[in-house]
Amino acid sequence: MEDIYTVGTQLQVTLALEPRFKRSVTYDYRDDSTFQDDFANHAARHEFADIAWYPSQHQAVYRLDDRAPLNATGDGVNDFIGFRSTLIAVSQGVRALETALEGSRNVKGKCAMATAEIAAKRLIGNGLRRKDGQPFTGYPVVGFQGKMQTSGSCARPPASSPLTACAWDPRFKGLFFYESTAIFSPARFRSFVLDVKKLRDLNPDGMCGVDVYNGLLVRFVRRSEAWLGQPEDSVVVDFNYYRAADPSAARLSQDVWEEVEQLAFVKHGARPHWAKNRMVAFRGVQGKYPGWARFAAAKRQLDPRGLFDSPWSEDVVGGKELSKDDGCALDGRCVCSEDRHCSPGQGYYCGTGLVFSEARVCRYSASQLV
Repeated sequence: MEDIYTVGTQLQVTLALEPRFKRSVTYDYRDDSTFQDDFANHAARHEFADIAWYPSQHQAVYRLDDRAPLNATGDGVNDFIGFRSTLIAVSQGVRALETALEGSRNVKGKCAMATAEIAAKRLIGNGLRRKDGQPFTGYPVVGFQGKMQTSGSCARPPASSPLTACAWDPRFKGLFFYESTAIFSPARFRSFVLDVKKLRDLNPDGMCGVDVYNGLLVRFVRRSEAWLGQPEDSVVVDFNYYRAADPSAARLSQDVWEEVEQLAFVKHGARPHWAKNRMVAFRGVQGKYPGWARFAAAKRQLDPRGLFDSPWSEDVVGGKELSKDDGCALDGRCVCSEDRHCSPGQGYYCGTGLVFSEARVCRYSASQLV
């Protein structure tokens, strides 16, 4: 047991160690037709399971990841392609290409990017290596837990490679994207998937933007006793999509991802990840966590003067109404209710969702553009 002293408060944290073990990992590429019915069984069968769903490609990648005995052959490493050191010029080039496709409203170009990205990941086993520095040659890849659980070699670039960095490093104006994370009750996740499929079938190319990154990454977490932790075993969905350098710039297929966001957090009651998401994801969050009242009381007691408050925490913890200024929906500071919350000057007007009729989204309309 370790005592930690912070802000005049003594905390006790108990650390538990377990014997060293290995893991065996295989990525299984499947058609997504039964994804909504398979996820629970997949999570139950594999201790470290996840699923990467690429809706525009009608494809789901199931991670078959389980413990292996210490004497299992293999010294593999999880060097996930997205967290590897990347040539700065390449990251800048990818960003420039996506920005150009956005500016020219070239959705087919985005779909081509998505197809190429997924093919590249499949070719190199999504970054799995037989040994550190050795290329992927096939499944399964077996390695020690410490090398298979974590990834992020771009955080430790070799001194001999000064022209490489993490692809999203802001110093070099590489990748820049939104990251939304919704945490579902398993009972409601199936319906969410079916709704996203309906939206995909109405606008197939509109889903390509998320598949350029990691699709919808589905993970599984256990319930927690923490007041702001998950009150039940849950399904966690992460999805990344293009973010303009100018927050007032509208985005290609913006309405699609605003509707997915509202399908998750409004219709299906998903809880937002505390360290991710745009402001609109936190609407009504106080009612989604049973321990909220106890957390708020403890906060008032430990920080009565609000020394650790921020504009973000004041809005979220205080439950303040989101701003409704011109263009506020473009970067997720509000849900539109008037056209001015979008960008009529760029041809984006506030409309209803295609699948979720209560959703309000900024949709491009060339016919209305003056």
